[in-house]
Amino acid sequence: MRSVLLVAHTSRHQILTLAAHASEQLRDAGFEVRMLAGEAAACGDDSVHIVEQADAANGAELVLVLGGDGTFLRATEFARPAGVPMLGVNLGHVGFLAGAEPEALADTVRAIAARSYTVEERVTVAAEVSLDGVLVDTAWALNEVSLERTNRERMLEIAVAVDGRPLLRFGCDGVLCSTPTGSTAYAFSAGGPIVWPDVDALLIVPNAAHALFSRPIVVAPTSIVDIDVLSQTHEAVLSCDGRRSITVPCGARIRVRRGSEPVRIARIGDVSFADRLVGKFKLPVRSLREAAPPHLDQ
Repeated sequence: MRSVLLVAHTSRHQILTLAAHASEQLRDAGFEVRMLAGEAAACGDDSVHIVEQADAANGAELVLVLGGDGTFLRATEFARPAGVPMLGVNLGHVGFLAGAEPEALADTVRAIAARSYTVEERVTVAAEVSLDGVLVDTAWALNEVSLERTNRERMLEIAVAVDGRPLLRFGCDGVLCSTPTGSTAYAFSAGGPIVWPDVDALLIVPNAAHALFSRPIVVAPTSIVDIDVLSQTHEAVLSCDGRRSITVPCGARIRVRRGSEPVRIARIGDVSFADRLVGKFKLPVRSLREAAPPHLDQ
């Protein structure tokens, strides 16, 4: 039997209602619907197949996500290890990662049933934290890994090298290593460029750096970025997609490179990234001059 993992943000009544509709429509289309126990209970749906987090997406055809980008990023933790594509239905504020809108749920289910969607592979980043040459922890992210200070009274002193060559050294609030997918997320807020998701690259974006040069930098997808924490009086924290955190001790090194496993994102229809960018960010595609009414002769 074909199966879909349904992941929902259960704190809003609108999403619970939509999740119930999605579950019913998927079952009517011949799918087994999987859900985590807590989410199924919140939706009051006892007709779904309850799964554990560790193997929630294994064997599923698709992960259908109801919520905003935060819910989508949570669902990547199930979909990525299983290699299953994800389709988001936007019920958040921006929903840049989503590929469908809630009012088109019935059409979305029909497209899933007909396998009428394309799948994009999005590059991820992998990070290793080491101290004195000993590996302390590892992490990965779809959007970005962000090294941040933990002491509000002191700046974080760091040194950045690319492919073994020293590049930057400054005090800052932090530094981000972002994928092109993450260029419209935290990296964008920190002053980074918007990069088309099919561009193969890695972004380094300083966050509030106390330096004459603190511009974002785009490096090759094969590059290895080393970030040394030079601060000796306070540790830092490495945040992954704003969801998972690792404590970084003084004197540690964070090594960031392209992740070994991508995240697969399903898209319905032929909406270009440029169209999504204009729609989500409300970009002005007409100038003020063009929009202004013509002068009237006096």
